[in-house]
Amino acid sequence: MKKILVTGAAGYIGGQTALQLLDSGYDVIGLDLRPLPAHLEGRFEFVQTDFASHRSLDLIANSNLSAIIHCAGTSLVGPSNANPREYWHNNSAKTLALLDTLLFMDNRPRVVFSSSAAVYGDPIMTPCFEVDPLSPISVYGQSKLMIEWFLSAYAKAYGLDFVSFRYFNVAGADPQGRHGQDAGATHIVARLLESVRDNLEFTCFGNDYSTPDGTCLRDYIHVHDVARAHVLAVEQKVPCGVYNLGTNQPTSNKEVINIVAQVTGTDPNVVYGSRRDGDPEKLSADSTLFNRLGEWSTVYTLQDMVKHAWDWYCRNDLLPTK
Repeated sequence: MKKILVTGAAGYIGGQTALQLLDSGYDVIGLDLRPLPAHLEGRFEFVQTDFASHRSLDLIANSNLSAIIHCAGTSLVGPSNANPREYWHNNSAKTLALLDTLLFMDNRPRVVFSSSAAVYGDPIMTPCFEVDPLSPISVYGQSKLMIEWFLSAYAKAYGLDFVSFRYFNVAGADPQGRHGQDAGATHIVARLLESVRDNLEFTCFGNDYSTPDGTCLRDYIHVHDVARAHVLAVEQKVPCGVYNLGTNQPTSNKEVINIVAQVTGTDPNVVYGSRRDGDPEKLSADSTLFNRLGEWSTVYTLQDMVKHAWDWYCRNDLLPTK
């Protein structure tokens, strides 16, 4: 049985990826500085430690791994600009330490890296292709791009094997109800659902964009579809390189609000605020390259994403008392 290590396994994408690997018959080791949430306990081997700690790097060097899926890192756009040191250190410098450990191994595992659409910045036109100019407008996006540079340079110089996935907006929850986002998540789907759950006002940032309804456009992809892509990368279905993961179906914030209203049977209390710094007007992905080489396509729609996320709240008794 092939052994796969997942960094950030206590998190949203890392946890879903660990479950998908288990479903596919892999032996999984999870690493995270945070404790494993109760709903994931006992499902796979887990070590609570920083992914660049001596304990972690020793484990990586001595576990005969087939692949490392690197989901750990700090991921908020606004705080990254306010505290760049944390993002350069936690994302970039620590990942370099991990990659340096691999150089001394006889059998190097493939590295599957969680990159981001943030590397494109505010694109001149959409959808984004992997060969498009990269000009991140946040320190978070810059830190992800720097790691891509590390991987590319180490592949060329040292033969390191890697796949880097540029995710667009990941949403939803495990279709079987085993895992979902933590409370307080910052993505619009989670924030909207939590506002409905808690009977709170939801602020939509910006309604004066040059889009059909004035709100910005985003490309949403189900967390399960992202996890499936990770499994295909582990199985060597695609060559070393960088791939977009998205649907090329841009959806406006107002359309997301309408879908949340339909799924929950409520009328969300929405107010419109000013635009946030670092938010591009339009962002969507062309994923043709991974569609073709990985024989991968998305299974779930945005309606499914909202429904699965709402079901996650319901299954965990997180709905407000009426």
